[in-house]
Amino acid sequence: KMQDIKKKFWLEKFDCFSITGKDARKFLNGITTGNILNSENKVIKTCWLTPNGVLRSLIEIIFLERNLEVIILAGNTNEIIDYFNQIIFPADDVLLSEPFLINRIQEIDESSSWRTYQPIFFKTEDKEFEIYKNKLNLLNPNDLKLWKINQAIPSLEMEINGKNNPLELGLQDLIDFNKGCYLGQETMSKIKNVSSLKQEIRIWKSIESNFNLDFEDKNLYVNSAKDISVGKITSFFKSDCQIKGLAMIKRKYLEEESYFFSEIFGKIIINKSVGSIFL
Repeated sequence: KMQDIKKKFWLEKFDCFSITGKDARKFLNGITTGNILNSENKVIKTCWLTPNGVLRSLIEIIFLERNLEVIILAGNTNEIIDYFNQIIFPADDVLLSEPFLINRIQEIDESSSWRTYQPIFFKTEDKEFEIYKNKLNLLNPNDLKLWKINQAIPSLEMEINGKNNPLELGLQDLIDFNKGCYLGQETMSKIKNVSSLKQEIRIWKSIESNFNLDFEDKNLYVNSAKDISVGKITSFFKSDCQIKGLAMIKRKYLEEESYFFSEIFGKIIINKSVGSIFL
C-alpha cells in the first residue's frame, strides 16, 4: 500500500516590483535572458546579467493582464530598480512601481529541480494567505537552506559574486539562445558555441567532524598538501548532522578525484545538484 507522502512546500517572502506600460515586455526582453515577448507561461524564470555575461540576479516574472511583476529571487533589488530606471528611454511607455514584498509558495520534492513546479503568489495583505498557509507542510528554515543547496540555487554575495556566469551555475535553461539582443548576450553565445566553460557548480559535503572555521581559505585542493587548487567554496550550511555547501569547481578536475581537500572542512566529496543542468 502506497504511503501518502505529505507534499512539502517552500514559502518565502521576496522583493517584487511591477512594470506597467505597453512597452513593458519589450523592455524586459532586452535586459533579461528569457524570451519575455513570446512567453506562453504565466510565470517565467530569467536572469539579469552584466554586459559581459556575469549573473547579477535571478528573477521570476509574472505575466498579469495589465502589468508584469518582477520577483527578485536572488539579487540586489535597489540595484536592479536603479538600473532599469536608468535605461528607460523617455519615449518608452514603461513605468516601474516602488518595491513591495510578496509571499511565494511552491511545492518541492527532493528529486526534481526547483524549476519543475509552478509557484503561487500572495500579496502580504491578502486574507486568504494565512488560511492557505496553515494547511501546508512547510519546510522549516534549516531544511529549506539544505534543500536550496541540494538544488544549487545561487545566493547574492555567494554564488552571485560578480564572477560567475549562469552557464557555470547550471542555469542554461533560463537563457533563450534564439532571441534577439539582450544584455550579456554576446558572451553567452560565445561560451555556448565554443563550449568553453571554465568551471561548474557542485554540491560538496564534509566528511570530517573536526573542521576549523577560523581558517579563511575558501579554496579546494587536490589533496591536503594543497598542491593544486581545483576550485572555490562559495557557501556552506552546517546542520546538526552534516556540513554541506556549494563550490565552483574547475572543469578539468571534475572527472579526476572523488575527494577534494579544504583547509576549513577537511576531506570533502562533491556531487552534482538536482537543480542544475549538469545532471
